Amino acid sequence: MPLAPASRSARRGGRAFAGGQRGQASVELVAVLPVVAVLALGLWQALATGQAVWAAGGAARAAARAAAVSGEVEAVEAAARRALPERLEDGMRVAAGENGAVEVRLPIRAVVGGVRLWTMTAEARFEPQS
Repeated sequence: MPLAPASRSARRGGRAFAGGQRGQASVELVAVLPVVAVLALGLWQALATGQAVWAAGGAARAAARAAAVSGEVEAVEAAARRALPERLEDGMRVAAGENGAVEVRLPIRAVVGGVRLWTMTAEARFEPQS
């Protein structure tokens, strides 16, 4: 039985490129990159939102302490602003209620474009100091 001549792919070190398979990995990578980018942006947004929620809670506690100690509206808002990173101060609202209760409202913005997504509310309360 005669042996078949070595194929062209066998002569290239054993790498077989069947039909149009050359460059397929590049095409698949290009197809997957947008999905990876959207997932990365989603993760970034989730982390930024979590940080804003955490900071809003801290600002509400700081404002409630200021309300318990001084009771002045300016001191309450100033305490909340000091507790927040600068990028979160824009659009912040502070409302002081009765008995040392304070509510801090922060707009949650998109990490790309800065569009307002929703508003987050944090509340805290300390007994007034007499």
